[in-house]
Amino acid sequence: MSLEDKYKQATEIIASGRVSDTLVDIIKLLVKEDQLDLIMHFKEKRSHSIDQLMAISGLSEAEILEKASALAKKGLIFNQPNSKGVMVFRLLPLANVGVYEYTFMKKLSYTEDEIKLAKLFSKLFAERPRMAPEKMQEIIKMMPAPDRTVPIRFNKATGKPTVIDINENVAEDTANKILLTSDVEALIEKFDEIAVGHCFCRNFRDTEDKHCKQTNLRENCFTFGKSARFTTDNNFMRMITKEEARDILNKSEEDGLVHKAYHPNFDISKEETSVCNCCKDCCGNSARSVVNVASFVSRVNPELCVGCGTCEIRCHPDAIKVGEDEKALVNEERCIGCGVCAYFCPQNAITIYPTEPHTVRVVVQNRD
Repeated sequence: MSLEDKYKQATEIIASGRVSDTLVDIIKLLVKEDQLDLIMHFKEKRSHSIDQLMAISGLSEAEILEKASALAKKGLIFNQPNSKGVMVFRLLPLANVGVYEYTFMKKLSYTEDEIKLAKLFSKLFAERPRMAPEKMQEIIKMMPAPDRTVPIRFNKATGKPTVIDINENVAEDTANKILLTSDVEALIEKFDEIAVGHCFCRNFRDTEDKHCKQTNLRENCFTFGKSARFTTDNNFMRMITKEEARDILNKSEEDGLVHKAYHPNFDISKEETSVCNCCKDCCGNSARSVVNVASFVSRVNPELCVGCGTCEIRCHPDAIKVGEDEKALVNEERCIGCGVCAYFCPQNAITIYPTEPHTVRVVVQNRD
């Protein structure tokens, strides 16, 4: 097999069957020739223990650890112990969540390789067909929600709470319900290991000179536990204290960013792995479409609303509009319950009410 064929085969394994010249060029930039053999052994399944890899590859433990460590630093292999303490090596995809996210969540030095890789990803994304809103609406109907909104809980002008306590407003029959952590500060308190990295969406767009219009914040996305260990071991993120995390959260709220929690395999019954603080013009699940698990909804008190339009400007999924009566009205089918509108409302006219967890699927206006 020629070297070119080996790279194509490795690309097919990493990208789950997809191969294009741009994809192959990305793998050539990331993977050295002597690392290709390890990737080939993930063809049948994407996770192996060290003993399994030794058995199927013929490589020594030292060789596997060396190659796997090098590939982990590229965001291609996740190498952390499982719940039983057994080291597991999992091949990661190019995106969602893999090379793309890990590459651009670190502080960029704009080296020759970083610039080249950014240009290749730009080319890759440009090669994807641009879908009409109607087609996108059909596509997102089949997509699992990658994230879950955790609301901002108070009004900026008054400091008063805006979120009705979920335990006070949801039906009493909660025995079989998932009790979600609905306070982002409580999420921070749950974990002893917290790492922070750069928003890969905004960081990547900076390489394209498409800078964020909403915020100058970059280093404000968190991972927890095992994910925090992996990202810091491989220099994608850095460990921080709970106090530092709270400070970053406060700054994110000041800029109207949305707190979004992520769970393993999109399963909200499992403990959170990370929290991002997302803008409306760069982030992948905000800029053109939103597929999100929501547990709250915003509602406007018309007696307090003066129709200033602040909420309409700030809303990420375009869920709130000021009508002809100069009163804001929420489209609850589009609302993700993020609390940004209530946070910025100068009249404190908006309250966030708990709902059953549900998936919001909407196309938003083009913000490029």
